[in-house]
Amino acid sequence: MSRADELFIENCRDILKNGVWDTNCSVRPKWDDGSAAHTVKKFGIINRYDLSKEFPALTIRRTALKSAVDELLWIWQKKSNNIHDLNSHIWDQWADKNGSIGKAYGYQLSIKHKYREGEFDQVDRVLYDLKHNPQSRRIMTNIYNFSDLHEMNLYPCAYSMTFNVSGNTLNAILNQRSQDMLTANNWNVCQYAVLVMLMAQVSGLRAGELVHVIADAHIYDRHVPIVEEIISRKPYNAPRVTINPEITDFYKFTADDIIAEDYQYHKLDQKIPVAI
Repeated sequence: MSRADELFIENCRDILKNGVWDTNCSVRPKWDDGSAAHTVKKFGIINRYDLSKEFPALTIRRTALKSAVDELLWIWQKKSNNIHDLNSHIWDQWADKNGSIGKAYGYQLSIKHKYREGEFDQVDRVLYDLKHNPQSRRIMTNIYNFSDLHEMNLYPCAYSMTFNVSGNTLNAILNQRSQDMLTANNWNVCQYAVLVMLMAQVSGLRAGELVHVIADAHIYDRHVPIVEEIISRKPYNAPRVTINPEITDFYKFTADDIIAEDYQYHKLDQKIPVAI
């Protein structure tokens, strides 16, 4: 059993058994038919993934690794907020007629800030510090910019990364204010596991732990039967995921440079409704 499967099953069982329903509350999300999209949730879930042991992809359902990495690079490498720079359609419903999602995600990472060493955007500052100040306890990013929230078509869910070097190992904490467990949990875990691996490789480090902190971990009402079916499955072993060792420049990576081998997974035939 992969560790990602184990944690996902534990989390979902805990939410379904011990979580709090918002059925009697007024909620913002809606289903396509206009009805309220209610959830059952747990507050403050923390999961640890040791990337030196295995890659944290679910096997009880497939995670589309190429698409997940493509979105990650759209945000962190292209620093884009326009869906025309993205190869999938996952952001289409939040984009305006020009393809913009507003001053969100990649836009925030592209803003340059002044430091003693010069001007950097958030990504370049991380890359600089991992090479020049690896023992710093200030290597982090944050895209939850309160002054720009009114111009974001969706507030950031995964909003902060803290990087920490111990010896020659790069560890990181992903902070997430909200997590739709069925549609987004392992998608985000795989994305940020890859990010740690990419950052480690270009900085001459080894990838270590990814710690995932979720403030509001929830399952939507219409997702419950699908989640119950998924977590009843018998997991396979985790796949082996490697990165093209020839790449030493973060901005040279493509989704094709992340290679998954022996990825066995259970198929999911049901269409998953998405609340907006």
